[in-house]
Amino acid sequence: MPEGDTVWLTASRLHKALAGRPLTISDFRVPALATVDLRGRTVHEVIARGKHVLMRLDELTVHSHLRMDGSWYITPAGRTPRRHPEHVIRARIGNGEWLATGYRVHDLKIVRPDEEVQLVGHLGPDLLGPDWDPARAVENLLRAPDVPIGEALLDQRNLAGIGNLYKSEVLFVEHVNPWTRTGDVPDLDRLVRTAQRLLRANRDHPEQSTTGYLERGREHWVYGRSGEACLRCRTPVQRDVQGVAPQQRSTYWCPRCQPNEDERGPRPG
Repeated sequence: MPEGDTVWLTASRLHKALAGRPLTISDFRVPALATVDLRGRTVHEVIARGKHVLMRLDELTVHSHLRMDGSWYITPAGRTPRRHPEHVIRARIGNGEWLATGYRVHDLKIVRPDEEVQLVGHLGPDLLGPDWDPARAVENLLRAPDVPIGEALLDQRNLAGIGNLYKSEVLFVEHVNPWTRTGDVPDLDRLVRTAQRLLRANRDHPEQSTTGYLERGREHWVYGRSGEACLRCRTPVQRDVQGVAPQQRSTYWCPRCQPNEDERGPRPG
């Protein structure tokens, strides 16, 4: 699932390819936008807001969300992209130099600038955005102190950009068990600052490493490593499902480095 750093990099690459040039290609393959033609309009900027991509043109904004499987792929104009099958293309937007193809992108909408708030106004401070405010992120998290911190970090209304990978990795780095009550986390300010630091360290490249290593199997402390030895203490990493359907997500943690102090959560092995 694309997380805040991946979405930020996507928006950055779209901006470099499209901003400042009039569109010569406008092809939306979703029913609601099938007749829309943006040719002749100029892209002014493309930004990420949490996990949302906002492409701002003359008096209009094209909104998209990558969700679990979406992506924007950029190729030179005139070259046929072959990243995915044709039937999963949802949009093609381009100019005389570059073509941006949206594969399985979700929630495609075109709105006026003043309507953007309807799409992203509910989000908390963006970990990679100019509005990042750790104090406000902590305040948002503490509005529901009884919610397990592993669930609270995924709630984009608290802070925008953290997904399953960074949730697990941030909690490991800070020695916090995912089932700890948010109100019982010893230092929430430090935790959200660590989250911002990890996302920022990975935003300029597609690789996601929280350990500092890029070798396969060493990129992450616990994420995706169920049953493998913790890179810090060699205890087997555990995995369990956390959250309430349909928001359930896998959570990874080390029972020794992240001891559980809450009887309501899974007991460490």
